[in-house]
Amino acid sequence: MPGASAAEEMKFSDIGGLTGGGDSPLLIAGPCVMESRDLVFEAADFLAGLRERGFRLIMKFSYDKANRTSKDSFRGPGIDEGLKVMAEVRKKWRLPVLADIHTPAEAPLAAAEADILQIPAFLCRQTSLLEAAGETGLFVNIKKGQFMSPCAMKQQAEKALSAGAAGVFLTERGSFFGYGDLVVDMRSIVIMKKAGFPVIFDATHSQQKPASSGSETGGSREFIKPLSLAALSAGADGLFCEIHPRPGEALSDRGTQMDFKSFEELALELPERISRQQ
Repeated sequence: MPGASAAEEMKFSDIGGLTGGGDSPLLIAGPCVMESRDLVFEAADFLAGLRERGFRLIMKFSYDKANRTSKDSFRGPGIDEGLKVMAEVRKKWRLPVLADIHTPAEAPLAAAEADILQIPAFLCRQTSLLEAAGETGLFVNIKKGQFMSPCAMKQQAEKALSAGAAGVFLTERGSFFGYGDLVVDMRSIVIMKKAGFPVIFDATHSQQKPASSGSETGGSREFIKPLSLAALSAGADGLFCEIHPRPGEALSDRGTQMDFKSFEELALELPERISRQQ
């Protein structure tokens, strides 16, 4: 449905390869950055196991973390190696995949292996990037910038839709509070949904403390679960979570990534919580 003008027309079930319960929250998960082929495969195997238990799951990929605190921070293998690993995951585990892009030139390259293209928060106003993502005809997930009003995200979504995106959903990931903290305003979820778009809550990035140590981003992992449940109560359609088998060893966002057990426990609690609200 290229060029759709109303997000009500978009259904997550239209995403290629997506299976699982029709009304259950969409779960987007994966390591913060592609540290190694083995790590990605470990995460894919874990997520595929959850999918078999009825969860709607998309695996996220970051082959280049272009926005890092330090020039010495690990960025990932780059697009060439990253796309090879994505192709292997799609073939072996048949998981739909999401990849973030940073330049218009990346869009058609990543689209060859991805089901969804993601626009990073710091780039959410870049018209050429949004249009290039839309021109691929894929779904586009736009993260709301930490500096953006939720009211302004409708215009960003329309840039991708007008260029031909199959659909757009928006992700809330917190707003700057001073120099070294983020807060989540749950009104953002309501506002963006009223604009007509499905909304995802970024449960892990929203707990960051940017450059809190001067050279590395910290975080408050203990708030992931309560704010995830609050976001779903506010109307969020799904969660975005970065996961790692050993977060303390992670090369990026070690302060906010969830271990596999914690993510599984959160996922298993969601159906019961949602049924209580209905």
